[in-house]
Amino acid sequence: MVSWWNRKRAAQLAAAWLASRNPRNAQVERLALDDVSPELDVYLGQAAYLQLSVYETMGRAGASAPTMSGRLVTGVLATTALERHRTIVAEIERIGAEPAALMDPHREAIDLFLERTSGADWYESILTGYVTAGILNDLFGNLLRSLPIDVRQRLRTVFDAREEAAVVEELTARIAEDPEVGSRLAMWGRRLVGDTLLVARSALASHAREDQERLEPVWTELIAAHTRRMDALGLTA
Repeated sequence: MVSWWNRKRAAQLAAAWLASRNPRNAQVERLALDDVSPELDVYLGQAAYLQLSVYETMGRAGASAPTMSGRLVTGVLATTALERHRTIVAEIERIGAEPAALMDPHREAIDLFLERTSGADWYESILTGYVTAGILNDLFGNLLRSLPIDVRQRLRTVFDAREEAAVVEELTARIAEDPEVGSRLAMWGRRLVGDTLLVARSALASHAREDQERLEPVWTELIAAHTRRMDALGLTA
């Protein structure tokens, strides 16, 4: 059961998303990356567990795909997440830490997030993988710029969008066959935003999390990229 506080916080972040789309908020001072980046071990542990969770979730979703091409695309999402996970785990081991120990503190919150965003069918599940992984990969990719240069160089391509074109091709084909699927997925995509921003907030340095006004430009950037992803599907964000 997700706590009342988490539900309230997700609603507040969704409201911040809506506010961030208002041009009047464009002059808010932006926090520098160094102000919001967590400690390296926290960053690596959360990123590694997120990717492992996406891999497991997409692996389960593939069995219910309505077409063979859908099953293959779900596999692309799963294997890409596993590749990312392995790369991040290698970095954890390089700094002399134990991957399981670094990932474990994030397990409960991420598992609750996955429970809350689990789709009712393959269509919602694949959109969850596309939307939530997209937003969080954008965030972790941006935070990467403030990490030590050697870490940054080794992880520079880990959060790229290599899998998104295949997802867009498959989902747009399914939506063209049944426009009602598109309407349902547009609603589901909007439902995912608040919960995903809650996880994004947890990835920021603890001293930055309560500075909501100055964080609004961070949300604006994430949501702009999310809107482009939904536009690629012909759906309204």
